[in-house]
Amino acid sequence: MKDFKDLRIVDNFYQTSAFYPMPTILISTVSQNGKTNLGSYSLCFPYYIAGKDYYAMLLEARNSSNTAQNILRTKKATLNFITDDRKNFKEAVRLGFPGETTDEKMKDCKFELVDSEIGADRPKIVKDAFQVFECTWDDSLEDAYKDKEGCLEGYEPPYRNFNGITSKFGAHFILKVDKIWMKEKQYDAIVNGVKGSAFPKVPVDYGYRDSTNFWYTKFRKPIAEQIQAKDGDVNSVIYCAGRIDPNVKFTKEACEKLTKIPRVFLKMALTQMVEIAKSEGITLIDEQALTVINDKRRQEKKK
Repeated sequence: MKDFKDLRIVDNFYQTSAFYPMPTILISTVSQNGKTNLGSYSLCFPYYIAGKDYYAMLLEARNSSNTAQNILRTKKATLNFITDDRKNFKEAVRLGFPGETTDEKMKDCKFELVDSEIGADRPKIVKDAFQVFECTWDDSLEDAYKDKEGCLEGYEPPYRNFNGITSKFGAHFILKVDKIWMKEKQYDAIVNGVKGSAFPKVPVDYGYRDSTNFWYTKFRKPIAEQIQAKDGDVNSVIYCAGRIDPNVKFTKEACEKLTKIPRVFLKMALTQMVEIAKSEGITLIDEQALTVINDKRRQEKKK
């Protein structure tokens, strides 16, 4: 460890005690007067990604911010992912400066806003965003519904551990993803196959490195590194496939085509195949049936 120095950990350690790359998004919420408020955030990450009945994002915010106060009141937030256009980012930095009211910061806002299509009570959407998540705060977790707006000078304990008011000046919000919208180019890439040219020009920021500048880097073309898939043992696939459902069987030839599925995902993939087979009236999954099932899986993904 002689090449390293021991750096003191302080508040906001991700930016004051580290170089930590983060996304840059604009979160729209609805203020008390019904106007959409835009706030710039980086501490927003995927939270529930699989195995639950919904998907969610985690937002960390200053609890006195317009965004946090609006979420506490309305439960609604929209995550707008912007590109690395210099003018857009300059405006995002302006919108991220604390202390202004919604009327003050939105008076000369350079982003065009459009109405949501899933509810009149929803925040407006940034038209130039390449990707949008419309979300609802799950305030049932940790009884966070008990936390209310209004304490702009800091909240007193007790505090929540992971959802709601988590400290005197902090808040965490588990945001259920209700709808994902995407511009056509990126949509086509996800549905029909991703290429490097289809990646949006996403800014990566490093937070306030000092009291003067907000640092970020513009997008570079992504580099593809091929996954070195390892062929599993066909006998392992046969063993697992034989225990999914007694009424649906797999041939050895079909199992041989499934050996590249990582073992950790094998049971889940086989279970999905069996469910599709049963819906199609298939009791023996051979190579031909496997083609039909994989086509159905691709169709489900497009939906």
